[in-house]
Amino acid sequence: MPDDVLSELLRPLRLSDIFYSRWQAGGEWGVQGEDDSCAVLHYMLSSECFVDFRDGSPPIRLGAGDLAVFPYGTAHTFANRPDAVSARPLTSVLPERTPGSSDVVTIGGEPSDTEMLCASLHYDGTAEPALYRALPRVIVLRRDVLTEEPLLHGTLRSLDSEIARTSPGSGLVVLRAFEMVFVLALRTALERLTELSPALQALRHPGISASLVAIYRDYARPWTVETLAREAGMSRSVFSETFRALVGDSPARHLTARRLQEARALLSDGSVALCDIPARVGYQSNVGFHLAFRRAFDTTPGAYRQALKPA
Repeated sequence: MPDDVLSELLRPLRLSDIFYSRWQAGGEWGVQGEDDSCAVLHYMLSSECFVDFRDGSPPIRLGAGDLAVFPYGTAHTFANRPDAVSARPLTSVLPERTPGSSDVVTIGGEPSDTEMLCASLHYDGTAEPALYRALPRVIVLRRDVLTEEPLLHGTLRSLDSEIARTSPGSGLVVLRAFEMVFVLALRTALERLTELSPALQALRHPGISASLVAIYRDYARPWTVETLAREAGMSRSVFSETFRALVGDSPARHLTARRLQEARALLSDGSVALCDIPARVGYQSNVGFHLAFRRAFDTTPGAYRQALKPA
């Protein structure tokens, strides 16, 4: 992946905190989670469970040693069997999921033969790159794949014992370990599972990924379709067609989305003057910036900043 497009994709998310839990389940059980603005991970330690999106798609079996990553926390059910009819709301099982805390969950009956680690990695939802939402709603890495990824596999295997420690710095170590699992899992998906979605193919494509790095990293430069095509090493027509097919948007619109995403981050930072933001994100005129911002968010930059101030 030229110039590490995955790092550039994830950089705006600003992973900030984590809630993690150890689950012990037995007998008949099922839990219904809700949409959440965080990345969710399930790592199976023993036995199995079934993930279901309740949308007619087939349930997904997770066996011991399998890892499931939900990049943007899509609502799903996980249960002891694929045809589970009822499931308890996650809020009734874990009413408090404060970032920075952890819990142990026991559910169902005896014996508790199913064990798994779950984590919610919190990030700034307003900073999601458009392509991030185009990733698969779930990425499943099977045990045999994980064993071929020594760093990822080793980190996962160490988590069970690490989360039980109470020594100084343990909380930070666990956060960084889950972050590493998240990034390594996405990297493995890019290298092995590109057939899952056009977004993964875009990140893996030599030319398109090079143009994405340019857009994500150097959004303030005066890019045109022609200069982005040169960055990709492709003709203008082939570049535009391939970009739209894989990314789902035109290069110009994707660049605009990245600039406005950064503009919102700067508007949240009270130390940056409003008049300085257009040039900081690549606009040559304040008027053009204001029009683009209003079209995207149905409000003005000034009103957006004002709404962020405490009452």
